[in-house]
Amino acid sequence: MTDPEEDRVSGRIHGEQPEASADNVWMRLIYMIIIAVMISLAQTVLGLATIVQFVIILINKEPNERLAEFGTDLGIWIAKAARFQTAASEVKPWPWTDLD
Repeated sequence: MTDPEEDRVSGRIHGEQPEASADNVWMRLIYMIIIAVMISLAQTVLGLATIVQFVIILINKEPNERLAEFGTDLGIWIAKAARFQTAASEVKPWPWTDLD
């Protein structure tokens, strides 16, 4: 039996995707550069969230659920961005499509 949480996350990454318009290769390059910068910023935010969550665990002996959910959402966004970057998907991540 599969875990419903895993199914939900997997569906957000690999699930049905809206049709994207066919951009020319140079526009795709521009999007790829912008998304690469956004991924870099996301990695910095993920690092900060990791440190904050660790401190919270030290103090409270349990993780902050909202911060953990934020980490899941951020990870899903990074996965979607990576799929666009590697041409596994033609759908651009947020802010060009819904965040989910």
